[in-house]
Amino acid sequence: MIASVRGPVRHVGLDHVVVEVGGVGLLVHTTPETASGCRTGQELTLETTLVVREESLTLYGFAGADAKALFEQVQTVSGVGPRLALAMLSVHSPADVRAALAQGDLVALTKVPGIGRKSAERLVLELKDKILAMGVEPGLAGGAGAAPGGGAGEDAVHTQVREALQGLGWTTRQADGALGAVTKGADAPTDVAALLRATLRELGR
Repeated sequence: MIASVRGPVRHVGLDHVVVEVGGVGLLVHTTPETASGCRTGQELTLETTLVVREESLTLYGFAGADAKALFEQVQTVSGVGPRLALAMLSVHSPADVRAALAQGDLVALTKVPGIGRKSAERLVLELKDKILAMGVEPGLAGGAGAAPGGGAGEDAVHTQVREALQGLGWTTRQADGALGAVTKGADAPTDVAALLRATLRELGR
């Protein structure tokens, strides 16, 4: 098990980073928010979980132990794999996911692409008592906030953000709708990371 990695960042993608550890570049999948906070050349430490499959070894990284613990906990529920667990953390903070589970907030949970009502009910059924036992107060802490306004961005930036959203499970129509909503005003984000964060907030409303 690779529990954490530390080293210089060699590459930053929309939903992954490459960290050099002992001369080896490790590709670490993470949330768009975490990736957007990384810069090439910076020294980075991530809490990690290694998912072993017959055909692959995939490393997932998190800014803190709290997100890592939740990532692993939700996968104890049948039908929830690492991709869906990461999508949950891309839409909501760990605190908001736990609050939604504790309260049984199906609306908040079904905002995550790939989670329907039945899946949300199963998550609540299997994890609510465990979450409450940890002392989490019921009540969603606010989830993803309202997106900022913005003007039209460059096509290349929109394309990258659209592809990232599709990779997380949203449809092209949903992605385009969110992009349209956050690029209306004069203060629209123009770089990929900021625009991606804004569209994720819009989709999480």
